[in-house]
Amino acid sequence: MSKAGRRAGAAKEEVGGTQVEGRRAVTELLRAGRRRVREVWLSGEGLADVERLAGTAGAAVHHVDRDELAARARTEAPQGVVATADPIPPVDLDLLLADRAALIVALDGVTDPRNLGAVARAAEGAGATGLVTARHRSSRVTPAAVKAAAGALEHLPVALVGGIPNALDRARRANVWTVGLDADGDTSLFDLAVADSAVMIVLGSEGRGLSRLARARCDVLARIPMRGQVESLNVAAAATLACYEVARRRGGTLNGADTPG
Repeated sequence: MSKAGRRAGAAKEEVGGTQVEGRRAVTELLRAGRRRVREVWLSGEGLADVERLAGTAGAAVHHVDRDELAARARTEAPQGVVATADPIPPVDLDLLLADRAALIVALDGVTDPRNLGAVARAAEGAGATGLVTARHRSSRVTPAAVKAAAGALEHLPVALVGGIPNALDRARRANVWTVGLDADGDTSLFDLAVADSAVMIVLGSEGRGLSRLARARCDVLARIPMRGQVESLNVAAAATLACYEVARRRGGTLNGADTPG
């Protein structure tokens, strides 16, 4: 499929994220102005700033009691705030890969929405330029994911792809290094020579880890050295370490390291 065709297909897809819950997540939704906010439901005290932002955004504001808010919420602790908005707009993977300073995080079979949200929060905080997730056998951006992301998904571009192995092939053709986190990797994350190049970090699901095809197609398999008794970290903690290690080694710029062949 051509780039134009992929962009047209992406425009018809929805990442999700139409219901946003929690004070931080709704505040960032309103501040970012990236998508239209339709309605905001409020219950409780200390929400004047949220109400003001909602009014500025042109959203309809409803004051309701705690029971009504709880009935509308889809997470356990909406913190007195629920909003509805247009879906998060997907971006084309090629646009992410074209960035010479790319720091992209790809999720291979991560099905827990809270993990997706926590990874997005860590990645955005480290300055990542995009998040990649598959259309099938992966978590969608549910209210739980948006709440766990605490506003990060309002700023972090998200690309939907047919499969992560194919995305890795596209990354290689775009001269973006692909680094899979794997407990048996032959390179330590803290010795990652390609960190200052355009890079895509690939994380597998907890328990199963990277899929066979994704592992085979990564340019580098990196392990996180474990000095305690536990064998691994959860996916969000691993993403945090990897993204911040890349950011630390870059020091804010790329130094022109070699690209994959």
